[in-house]
Formats: sequence, structure tokens, C-alpha cells
Amino acid sequence: QVQLLESGGGLVHTGDSLSLSCAASGHTSSTYMMGWFRQAPGKEREFVATIIWNTGITYYADSAKGRFIISKDNAKNTVSLRMNSLKSEDTAVYFCAMGIGPQYTHWGQGTQVTVSS
Repeated sequence: QVQLLESGGGLVHTGDSLSLSCAASGHTSSTYMMGWFRQAPGKEREFVATIIWNTGITYYADSAKGRFIISKDNAKNTVSLRMNSLKSEDTAVYFCAMGIGPQYTHWGQGTQVTVSS
């Protein structure tokens, strides 16, 4: 069993930065990738960023490129998302996810990020 616990959400202003963290516990030895998704009110959950666990290769949604940075700490089994130059449209619940293979199979409960103008 795998548990994912997000932290770091909160209320910030336009242009601010915020970092999210996700700690994975349980059966994590087979981790292939970890990533972040978000869901804004009334919208579907959308991909934000992914990092391949063994290689560190990263992928970003167009909305995140140049502003967000995903990183990992293998020893601590954590993945982080540094969000810079936040916009009101970044307001959402952010979810951490983990995949043993090329599909995400485990999800955290989410953490709220609110960007106020």
C-alpha cells in the first residue's frame, strides 16, 4: 500500500511563489514516476508536472512551463513543486500522484492553493 501526503498549500497573492511537497510512504520501492495534478472549481483534473523517478526527467504542462519546477528527493521519497509567478488561474486543489508504471495509480488527498489578486 502507498500513502501520499501533500503539504504546503495556502493563500498567496498574484506574482508570489509557493512550494508544495508530497511525502510517499509504504510500498514505494517500485516507483516509476511522481507528479502533480490540479483541479479548479468546476473543471476537470489536469496534469501539471511529472518527474521520472530514476532518471529525473521532467515533463510540464504548457501552463507550468517556465514558472513551475518539479523536483524529487529519492532518499526521503518526496516530490516537490515550486510554483513561481503565480496567477489567479493557478487556483486549484493540487494533487500528488505516483505511478509504478507509466500510469498514475496512487493519489494524495490534495492541498488547496488559492491565488488572490
